[in-house]
Amino acid sequence: MKSILLAFVLVSAGVASVAGVSFGVPEGLRKGLPRLSAGTDDFATSSTQESLPRLAKQDRVEIAQAQQTAQATGTEQTPVTAVTANKPVVDESALRYFAARGDTARLNAEIARLRTLYPTWIPPENPLAVPVNEDKQLEEMWALYSQSRYADVRAAIAKRQQEDPQWTPPADLVDRLDVAEKRAALVAASNAGKSEDVVRLGAETPSLLTCSDADVLWRVAEAFVKTDRMQRGKDAYGYMLDNCTDGPVRIATVQKASTLLKYGDMQDLIARERTGTDGVKEFETIRGDLARRFVGEGDEDAAITVAPAYLKIVEKLVADEGLASDALLLGWYHLRREQNAAAEPFFRKARAVEDSASASQGLALILLARKMPIEAEDVMYAWRTTSDQAMATYLAATANLLALDPPPKLDAKVLNRIAQVTLEEKHPETGEQFGWYALAMDQPTTAEEWFAQVLKWKADYEPAAYGLGVVRLRLEDLAGLAAVKQAWGERSERIALLGERDTSDDAAPVRRGREALVARTQRRLPARETAVEEVALKPQRIVRTARRAEGAVDCRSTRDPRSLSPASALSLGWCLMEINRPLEAAQAFEAALSGEGRTRSDAAYGQSLAYLRAGLTSDAAVAATKATLDQSRGAELQTAILSDRAVSSFRAKRFRETLVYLDQRAQFRAEPTDLMVLRAYAYKNLGMRIDAQRLFEALSETGRQDAIRALAEMRRERDGRQ
Repeated sequence: MKSILLAFVLVSAGVASVAGVSFGVPEGLRKGLPRLSAGTDDFATSSTQESLPRLAKQDRVEIAQAQQTAQATGTEQTPVTAVTANKPVVDESALRYFAARGDTARLNAEIARLRTLYPTWIPPENPLAVPVNEDKQLEEMWALYSQSRYADVRAAIAKRQQEDPQWTPPADLVDRLDVAEKRAALVAASNAGKSEDVVRLGAETPSLLTCSDADVLWRVAEAFVKTDRMQRGKDAYGYMLDNCTDGPVRIATVQKASTLLKYGDMQDLIARERTGTDGVKEFETIRGDLARRFVGEGDEDAAITVAPAYLKIVEKLVADEGLASDALLLGWYHLRREQNAAAEPFFRKARAVEDSASASQGLALILLARKMPIEAEDVMYAWRTTSDQAMATYLAATANLLALDPPPKLDAKVLNRIAQVTLEEKHPETGEQFGWYALAMDQPTTAEEWFAQVLKWKADYEPAAYGLGVVRLRLEDLAGLAAVKQAWGERSERIALLGERDTSDDAAPVRRGREALVARTQRRLPARETAVEEVALKPQRIVRTARRAEGAVDCRSTRDPRSLSPASALSLGWCLMEINRPLEAAQAFEAALSGEGRTRSDAAYGQSLAYLRAGLTSDAAVAATKATLDQSRGAELQTAILSDRAVSSFRAKRFRETLVYLDQRAQFRAEPTDLMVLRAYAYKNLGMRIDAQRLFEALSETGRQDAIRALAEMRRERDGRQ
């Protein structure tokens, strides 16, 4: 399956190409900023071999003007495609080679490269008209180059020079070979995380920095950010948005930038958005994901104020799509800003859709702020072991619950589970509150056990020592009280004064911060009719449960997945997928790929899914080749990738290509009705009306409204022609 997917990726890479603007002037990158050259690429891109670039109208006008000037001055030369007599000597053999093979991607890249090197050069109107290269050995070298076999090209050149010392390889071939090798080195450095090398190689090879090779520009921009040159990285992304015209490249640029740049910098980039002739803004399809990312960034940093427009977008997503992850984004955003009333409905919505540790923790914190610890404990108990933060929230709820005044009557089951967790975690605050709670329930012996237990966990915990002294005073254990006073008298004034003042003074409440820890009176309290069974309060009667699972990863806080073990990075990736942060998840899965066996396979699968969710189909296909996948997963990914490619091709009006992808997909899974509709429209747009009509008729019988409308339209068109 791995080899099949890799071959598919390589074949697909030759189908689509990106036209763009060339970057020039090496000093630009040396200063950290790619700068545009004067040249622009006026050539349209085609996905079929029949369509080749033609000379732009403006260029032909310039040629005609140049020829008229030559005739008027008597300097007319043999007609050529130069604007002036000082035409640069340019080796155009590569143009013909790529044109003859229908390789439009490499053809356009070659045109962009030559225009960078020779600003006054005008491309031939028809690349196929470039004189045929009769040198068969040179043709073989170009063939090796087109297959990216650069080492073999070097070997072929060396062999020929050895056989024919007088032969010199074309400068164009040598230049292209140098650039290709530099590109390979740049990509390798980027993949290895050597960002300084990426910046250096980009500065050394400005001809690489063209919109026709957006991947290199993305890598250079990322390298700037990763070497703490955030502004230069932002400028690099900005130049792409200012000058690259290909829609998917512009969208991908914003998506990639959003994973590296901060909220404020991203607003500057999004301001470069263009509006189509239909009035639709180009980033509209990813606006929801951008809003999610920005609100998520606000979740982590309370200093960021996200624009209300983005909050409204996510609110609409919650209403329309009902995803728990979207509700969580808004809940945490408002909670970080102490807007509890605004946050609570979103946490409750998230729990109603899909209960989770994050939703429960957020709601529990709000309940604690509202002084409702009983409800908070109930909400958090099931999720307490998912992370350290979750456990801290649960224990805060337990301490607050036991510290309520007057103390509530709690079920023995609840007391048992609180005591169980307190013993497991050795939590002094909750343990202390158990002591006061037992004393309030007229169980001084049990209270003494709890205070003593807490001092074993934390010998310098003064509140527990004070509680122990109070209990012994109540039990009239003067020797025990004296021992406590001797150990703590010099460190605690209130312990030193125990038993030496009016007992009503010892009833004054003592509170400790947000846990509201209350020291209760040592006066003997009357037994209550609702007294709690003593067995539920005794610390030694609690059976300990298993420790919480190791390796649990919390993805609410930002962390570098490269610092985690492969298993933890994998867990982080799935966590990020759950809260719909696919590009960050892809980075976590990349770190997990360093693992072996099942971990590596799961990481490759997860990264493919993450890229698919982010709309980066080509990256998803590449990710699927990074490890051996079982047959079902491989088929699942291949099906999803081919579906995305079919839809993208259809939107780009490449209808034959759409049918190719649909046919390939059909080898893995039966075609669903929505893709059958797409196929029918592709037939119709290609003039295959009979095939389209038959398919629309079949779909209409299933009740598909879009098929019924399309069939009616085709019949009206037919009747109109008749």
